[in-house]
Amino acid sequence: MTRTLGDYLIHKIPKLPDDLTQFDAEILLAHAIGKPRTWLTAHLDSPLAPTQLASINRAFSRLEAGEPLPYILGHWEFFGLDFDITPDVLVPRPETELLVEKAIHWLKQTPERRTVADVGTGSGIIATAIAMNIPDARILATDISLEALKIARHNAEKFHVHHRIDFLQCDLLPEHIDPLPTESHFDLICANLPYIPTATLSGLQIFGREPSVALDGGEDGLNPYRRLLKIAPAWLAPHGMILLEIEATQGIKAFNLAADMFSESIISLQQDLAGHNRLLEISFHEH
Repeated sequence: MTRTLGDYLIHKIPKLPDDLTQFDAEILLAHAIGKPRTWLTAHLDSPLAPTQLASINRAFSRLEAGEPLPYILGHWEFFGLDFDITPDVLVPRPETELLVEKAIHWLKQTPERRTVADVGTGSGIIATAIAMNIPDARILATDISLEALKIARHNAEKFHVHHRIDFLQCDLLPEHIDPLPTESHFDLICANLPYIPTATLSGLQIFGREPSVALDGGEDGLNPYRRLLKIAPAWLAPHGMILLEIEATQGIKAFNLAADMFSESIISLQQDLAGHNRLLEISFHEH
C-alpha cells in the first residue's frame, strides 16, 4: 500500500525509542529521501515511491535497532558547525561547547597566546571550532585512533582550517618533545578524554553503540586525566591554561586531583547549562 510521508510518520513515531522525538523522526525521514526537513514538513501529503519507502524502512530499522541517529545521518551539528561523523568517533554533545567557549574566550583575552593542543581530538570538533573562531591559532590535535584522526582531518578540511591544525596519532601527547610548529609548548591544553568508570559504562545505553575506547576512563573514570596531568607540565608554556571536560559526578574528585598535582595553580569547576560540573579549569598565572 502506498503511503504518504505524513502517514509514515504517524505510523513510526509510536515505535521510536523513548529518547527520540518527532523532530528526530522528521530529520531521518528527510535524510532517507534526500530532502531538507523544511521541504518535508511542507509535503507531508506527498505519496512515497517504492524505492523511497525501501530507503526509509532501512533507515528506521537501523534506528529501531539502537544505532544512534547521528551515525545514520553521517553528520551532526556542534557549535553551529555541521561535522561529519562515523561510528569511529563519539557523537558530538552540547556539553562540550562549554570547553570550546572557554577556550575561545581565553584566547581572545590573551592575543599573544596562540598555540593549542587538543588531546583526544576524536572527530576534531574542538580543534576545528577553535580554529574557526581564532584565525591565527596553531593547533596540535592528537588521538590514539588513526580512524578518528582521519575523520578529524576531514572535518578540518571541510571548514578549510586544516592548514593550521597538525594531526598526530599518539597516546595523549607524544613521548618525545620533537620540534613542532608550536615550538613544543602549548599556551592552552584542551581535552575531552574518556571519563566514564568501567563498571558504569556497561550499564549505559551508549555501551556498544559508540566507541568504548573514547568512553572508558578506567576504574574511577579519571585514569586518562591522571596520565595527562602528569605529563602536561612538560608541554605547557609558562602561565598557560588547561581545560578538561569531566563527567558530571566527578567534579570534586577531579578538582582534588588537580590540586594535589598543581599546588601553585588556580583551579576552578565550571557548570554546564544543566548545572552539572562539566569543566575543570587549571590556570597558571604570573606571580
